[in-house]
Amino acid sequence: MHNVPVLIRDLNDGEALEIALIENIQRSDLNPLEEARAYNLLLDQFSYTQQQLADSLGKSRSHIANLLRLLNLPESVRKLIETGKLSAGHARTLVATESPAALAQQIIQLGLSVRDAEELARTAAPATRKPRSEKSADTRALEKSVGDSLGLKVEIDDRSGKGGTVTIGYRSLDQLETICERLQGMNKGASAE
Repeated sequence: MHNVPVLIRDLNDGEALEIALIENIQRSDLNPLEEARAYNLLLDQFSYTQQQLADSLGKSRSHIANLLRLLNLPESVRKLIETGKLSAGHARTLVATESPAALAQQIIQLGLSVRDAEELARTAAPATRKPRSEKSADTRALEKSVGDSLGLKVEIDDRSGKGGTVTIGYRSLDQLETICERLQGMNKGASAE
């Protein structure tokens, strides 16, 4: 070819890194954890929301949220995902369990399907898990909505008209800094009105 279509952009180092990460995520040979780490980096360093990231990549927001949850698993389970012994679907069932490493070994040894793994996770420790009926459907939906938009675990403890608490969990100091910046930015916006 004598002529090729070319797009030239003048980018600073941060923008170049952001574009390189987004292009790298599009590779088909990434394992789910590599993909999750790349998403997490974009969320932390470039203040993307999960929805903005999903729109940029042409993925669903739930796909991104599900992969990010894998980063909460213990290292031993993450290694099983990286080596292909455990699928991302199987691993997602372990995120909220008390003993994900032991359950992961059971899933592998028994050759369970994802549906069977979900059932195993549900019945693993019923006495130690909080019953879902404690919170209203509205509260759980709000926790999910806020948690998904932040890319972090959010818990809301509503004391039926007597106030309550909102707890935001974070995995790194960078995530904490992002939370603080967003909260301070909201405060500045409110005082400007």
